[in-house]
Amino acid sequence: MQNTKKQERVTTSYILSAGWFLGLGGLHRIYNGKIGTGLLWLFTYGMFGVGQFIDLFLINDMVDEHHMKLRLKGGLDPWGIPETQQIVATQVHRPTGQELMVKLIEVADKTGGFLTVTKAVKETGATFAEVEACFKEMLKSGYVKIDNDPVTGAVTYHFHELG
Repeated sequence: MQNTKKQERVTTSYILSAGWFLGLGGLHRIYNGKIGTGLLWLFTYGMFGVGQFIDLFLINDMVDEHHMKLRLKGGLDPWGIPETQQIVATQVHRPTGQELMVKLIEVADKTGGFLTVTKAVKETGATFAEVEACFKEMLKSGYVKIDNDPVTGAVTYHFHELG
């Protein structure tokens, strides 16, 4: 929250808190979205003055909490970034189906016709399950052969037409 807006809200909250002297305790709570406890304060003369006094030390936190709730309601995260931007920024295009098959062939072509599941996941952004399912489909159709790396023992898929 910008400091000036926050300061204005804190100042307004303290002014409303002074309503206690007129028998209107809890207005500052209602103003900051704490309706239930605000009404309780209103009907009990600010919890007999004790709650009203304690709130003098809590108003700043009430303002911050109210602002945070408004941000979340408005689709913003605590730092003011729209949630949709976060999703777009963290979302990676993951090829599936035929597109994944083509991507795997392109990656295998760069690696001499041999490809492991881990390397395929790293290069395509697809999940392990998606890559393994695609490899199984390619095995059935005869496009790849399965083998083990002689050094590491890792399962490798050999694209015999590329190697």
